[in-house]
Amino acid sequence: MKVATIVGARPQFVKAAAFGRVLRREHTEVLVHTGQHYDPTLSDVFFQELDLPKPSHHLGVGSGPQGRQTGQMLERLEPVLEKEAPDWVVIFGDANSTLAGGLAASKLHIPLAHVEAGLRSFDRSMPEEINRIVADHTSDLLFAPTQTAMELLQKEGLAKRAHLTGDIMYDSLLQQLPRAEETRIIERLALAPGSYALATVHRAANTDDLDAFGRILDALALLEEPVVFPMHPRARLAIASSDLETSSNVRVIEPVGYLEMLALQRSARLVLTDSGGVQKEAYLLGIPCVTMREETEWPETLAGGWNVLTGSDPARIVSAAQRSKPMGTPPLVFGDGHSAERMVRLLSNDPSERGCLP
Repeated sequence: MKVATIVGARPQFVKAAAFGRVLRREHTEVLVHTGQHYDPTLSDVFFQELDLPKPSHHLGVGSGPQGRQTGQMLERLEPVLEKEAPDWVVIFGDANSTLAGGLAASKLHIPLAHVEAGLRSFDRSMPEEINRIVADHTSDLLFAPTQTAMELLQKEGLAKRAHLTGDIMYDSLLQQLPRAEETRIIERLALAPGSYALATVHRAANTDDLDAFGRILDALALLEEPVVFPMHPRARLAIASSDLETSSNVRVIEPVGYLEMLALQRSARLVLTDSGGVQKEAYLLGIPCVTMREETEWPETLAGGWNVLTGSDPARIVSAAQRSKPMGTPPLVFGDGHSAERMVRLLSNDPSERGCLP
């Protein structure tokens, strides 16, 4: 097969690396980078450390208002897909690159598969929610990471296209964790394992709303331990263009790559985030998480109190951060680390893969 994989944002690079590693064993991959994330700390470093091949096509779209960005992606994707004529187009997650790739493939009548299908936050004010809904309803194959996702797809009439494959981010975590532990970032930052909190804030609902962002910074200031804060460019811009500031216990560092982020999460006492991927990684690593949103597309992480939703309310954030660590280990609900193999066999129309995980 020839399979076109479309990426553009940091989380997609991680998923595409795990997927492409399996795909390229027997098939041809055409990797298309929309350019949605173009900052070297959000793009280049991921290609280098995850051994992603150089993109076959780089569309160079860059940032901008969502409508213009998505429109430019769609405009530039169509001739690429027409030229390459792949057997499948594969899209990942819920970024604008996901939406543009899904629309381009479906309009050109190229079979389309969506990795990480069936996720729902039920908050349509989130651009990601619209993107994932459209991606699911335009796709011919839906790769669901969890049983919850399968049930939601069934409720939307998509059961015949859906397959429970397990979560590809779990594949990646299992593959890359040994390398993450070799990064030495804990030593370089002179951190004692279990003695610090790790925070990430990047969603527009938190960074573009200065009141919300200010409340989050107030909450971090109230924590009794050091807070390591790899600051996303959007958060840095919000601080630079306002009178917001971080407190003395918050250690701001530059964005880090995937491997260093895994290492920082694994050694943290607590993770505070508004990221879907980071809250799930914290769960998989057995690190308590505070998700600074009112909803999550990963409800499985809430089981046993491993993840707590707080919004941007400082009192709720601090209370959740001070809770005791749950007993035991998080339930295994994200598969067995071999989801990419199942997905590739489904694309190959291997009948033995129908139904996937038991």
